[in-house]
Amino acid sequence: MHGLWRPRVLGAWRVPATGPAILAVNHSHNIDGPMVMGVAPRPTHFLIKKEAFVGPLGPFLTGIGQLQVDRHTADRTAITRALGVLDAGGVLGIFPEGTRGEGDFASLRAGLAYFAVRGGAPVVPVAVLGSSERRGRLIQGLPPLRSRIDVVFGDPFEAGDGSGRRTRRALDEATERIQKQLTAHLENARRLTGR
Repeated sequence: MHGLWRPRVLGAWRVPATGPAILAVNHSHNIDGPMVMGVAPRPTHFLIKKEAFVGPLGPFLTGIGQLQVDRHTADRTAITRALGVLDAGGVLGIFPEGTRGEGDFASLRAGLAYFAVRGGAPVVPVAVLGSSERRGRLIQGLPPLRSRIDVVFGDPFEAGDGSGRRTRRALDEATERIQKQLTAHLENARRLTGR
């Protein structure tokens, strides 16, 4: 990532040094996940749509520990593997919006709350800014080479209410808490970076 772009990484020290953690990353461009993987202080296992695992990219993504997920069903295999990452004290990366969009955390899916509550892992908000501002001249689908991309890590927080409940209501409440935290982090990151 540092060879192709000029990432500015802020707050990476906030990622817990040990134990399970979930990086909740906004998603406005294809480069967001690889950028976070490239600059995060710990190895990160992202849940990635199964459509990305095609051709030689499939074995490569699997080889570097990324997790294939079918977004159209309750993918039990992906859920089990993701919980396995957390149980082993690893870092799970999630795009809580479920797909690429505005990257503003406006509509979250329940998956992040489930993994945070079920895995007992703190959520670290991550804002990637600048990846979708301009198109590259050389490769239209990527940001311009050597352009600045900001990756801002926020303070970890607990998504659950501390009761250990995993009911539908508890997950809905956790999703609400998560959305407030992620939205506040994104606003702060924009202020901090001037983007």
